[in-house]
Amino acid sequence: MAAQDFSQSFSVGRSNLDCWSVLTDVATVSSWVSVVGEVQEHEHLAHYTTVLADRLGPFKLKADLDVLVTALTEPTSVTIRADGEDRHVGSRITVDATLALSPRDDGCDVDITGRYEVTGRVATMGASTIRQKADKILKEFMEAAMRDLT
Repeated sequence: MAAQDFSQSFSVGRSNLDCWSVLTDVATVSSWVSVVGEVQEHEHLAHYTTVLADRLGPFKLKADLDVLVTALTEPTSVTIRADGEDRHVGSRITVDATLALSPRDDGCDVDITGRYEVTGRVATMGASTIRQKADKILKEFMEAAMRDLT
């Protein structure tokens, strides 16, 4: 099993409400991460499904993800749990993440915290390899978020 906590923050000069509208636009946010496929909305700000597809070493991972909003305080925070499995490769992925906005006089702070866990055959690649891949995905997300929010 490979598991890791993550935390990233940045500040923008846009209002809390402006940031909230962008960060809760699922089509926009999902486009920020290249390994995430088209997202199906089952209930707005409550339930989504998508496919996470990537290559990790010799493994071609394609996990169907079920994404549930587990806590929501509009317009300041949303917590999700994404859980999925690639039955072909024999691996599971779980991500728990919270996005929180803190208003400031000149904009707002954006904080993203969470934890991911990978189990099964893909986890045999080792925690450091999985961490590098996760760091790359998080960096891709953060760079796109900062670009679209500034």
